[in-house]
Amino acid sequence: MARTNDGLTARGLVSVISATVLVAVQAFTVAVAAGWALAGLFQLGDIGEYALMALFGLLAVYFSVKYVRSAAQAEAKLHY
Repeated sequence: MARTNDGLTARGLVSVISATVLVAVQAFTVAVAAGWALAGLFQLGDIGEYALMALFGLLAVYFSVKYVRSAAQAEAKLHY
């Protein structure tokens, strides 16, 4: 199987992309739900709700990027 420049095979690349989509969607969903729930709990209003959603959303993006890098490195080390 052909490898890309970073050592991933096509099969590994598909695995990384699929897992990343799953993890990123879950992380972003949790971020939005947490912002909504905490804003409601502390009665922060719409602005507070959107601010918390944005803050947690940025954290979700950060951890999703960390995840995809780690997953790509781990997948590149595997030998099929």
